[in-house]
Amino acid sequence: MFERIYRKLLDQTGAMDKIIVTLLFVLIGVAAVIGLYTWATTQEEGLKTEAATKITQAKDEAISD
Repeated sequence: MFERIYRKLLDQTGAMDKIIVTLLFVLIGVAAVIGLYTWATTQEEGLKTEAATKITQAKDEAISD
């Protein structure tokens, strides 16, 4: 089975280049998704921390008034 696919790929000119470029695009896409997920996670943690700080400040101001 693999031998037949390999022979067919060798018969087609430029087929290997298309496969390599496709794999490159897949790798770039996966890296972009992982990077975006990591960035969003760090932004979420920062936002939670900032919100907790603001809530604590508002509570302290309300209690002191």
